[in-house]
Amino acid sequence: MKIPQEIIAIVKKLEEAGFKAYLVGGCVRDLVLSEVEGLPIKPKDWDITTDAKPEEIQKIFSRGEAETLTENVGAAYKTVYENKFGTISLITDSEDETLKTVEITPFRLEGKYTDKRHPDEIKFARTVEEDLGRRDFTINALALKLETYNMKPETKNKGFKLQTSSFKIIDPFAGEKDLKNKIIRTVGEPEERFNEDALRLMRASRLAVELGFEIEEKTGKAVQKLASTLEFISKERIRDEFAKLLMTERAASGIEILENLGLLKYVLPELREGINVIGVTKKKKEHIKYEELTVFEHHLKTLDYAAKKNFNLVLRLAALLHDLGKPRTKKGEGLEATFKGHEQVGTKLTIQALERLHFSKKIIEQTANLVRWHFFFYNVDEVTEAGVRRLIRRVGPENIDDLLLLREADRSGSGLPKISPYRLKHLRYMIERVSRDPIHPKMLKVKGNDVMEILKILAGPKVGWILNILLEEVLDNPEKNDKNYLIEQVKKLGRLSDEELKELAEKSVEKKEELEGEIDEEMRKKHGVY
Repeated sequence: MKIPQEIIAIVKKLEEAGFKAYLVGGCVRDLVLSEVEGLPIKPKDWDITTDAKPEEIQKIFSRGEAETLTENVGAAYKTVYENKFGTISLITDSEDETLKTVEITPFRLEGKYTDKRHPDEIKFARTVEEDLGRRDFTINALALKLETYNMKPETKNKGFKLQTSSFKIIDPFAGEKDLKNKIIRTVGEPEERFNEDALRLMRASRLAVELGFEIEEKTGKAVQKLASTLEFISKERIRDEFAKLLMTERAASGIEILENLGLLKYVLPELREGINVIGVTKKKKEHIKYEELTVFEHHLKTLDYAAKKNFNLVLRLAALLHDLGKPRTKKGEGLEATFKGHEQVGTKLTIQALERLHFSKKIIEQTANLVRWHFFFYNVDEVTEAGVRRLIRRVGPENIDDLLLLREADRSGSGLPKISPYRLKHLRYMIERVSRDPIHPKMLKVKGNDVMEILKILAGPKVGWILNILLEEVLDNPEKNDKNYLIEQVKKLGRLSDEELKELAEKSVEKKEELEGEIDEEMRKKHGVY
């Protein structure tokens, strides 16, 4: 086991002041698990529990002085106390993100959870065993007591290697045994634990996939029975737990667990619409037979690829949600099935789902953008520079790489081969080639102010109509993005009435979309892309 120098210093300081101090919770679980698995598992955060009261903890660490354990080990502190649970957040000067904030909480007992979210009252406990008894799962109800400080620092790992005689594990609920058997089990009666805080229903699923464990039978049945109580939990807390689940390597298995335990309908009901809808048909042999995947199965396979490739949260969300619109747009069956417009419908459903879970505006916009344009078609011999410029304009230059990664995951989730390296290289070449070409009105050589000055008009819809008409010309032929040429075009367009100008602008957009749609449809039929 490796205990960071900052944690050693904090525990030592508490004990020097006459108090008991223990490492507790997830960090102890991960340290013990690293011994069980024989693998280095670094805790994501560090928590300490003590018999010191909040005001006593603040007093101990209030001076802001550098506290030293050895000549080469030091830590400076600042305390923050902004909660009702007695927890003191200790800010250290560590360069390690997991150690910048260390939480110190007095031993405590909790009253009833009337709202299934927060304890009605908090009382300070006398022993660490009493404190461990209020925790959620046995594997988190572990505490570690340092027995001696006669340890030599390991400069390479910036920690201390503890021998068996150097520490003691406090384990009143057989958490170590459950760690060895890879079991998620509640402390005490499952229903009682889940009724205290319904978010624990989600946490059981997340821990199971994060650690690769099984949920103990009695605990699993309690989750199923109490699944509806998840509605009492704030969307923000559900979102945070869901995001943690998505960021595990076994994220797809996590979604399956949520469904099997009856939780998914309270988190992402839109996703469940695809459970019995065949969304992918892949020929095994021409004219013989094909294998089928439901939309739900396809989403899971796509997410599985994204998780194993360590994609970011936005890409994982897009992988999970990209075909949400298929169940509502499906026409026909088998190899004849089509899902026309599923991108647009899926985008609306994606926004609806992520807004309900209170994801940030930025994450919602980025995810919805990828869902909207994930079904682009690219063929080296058929796609023009104008088509690539339009793709960049729609998606945004900053999102092109993510779009290609989503397409890669989508194809993998359909059982299709990856996009050929040559095709990807060619697309990237084309993107770079046209990246300096105008794809947005702001990139035209004439701006809105120029249009107003040339035509002696005020700001209004007319300016936007003219710029969009000019942009359509330039998208087809970048050489027309010449200021003198565009000025002359502005003068010509300015002679038209507002009605004529508006009609021309609308027709231009309609013509572009109709033409692109026809070409896209023909190419999809030609290549069997649905």
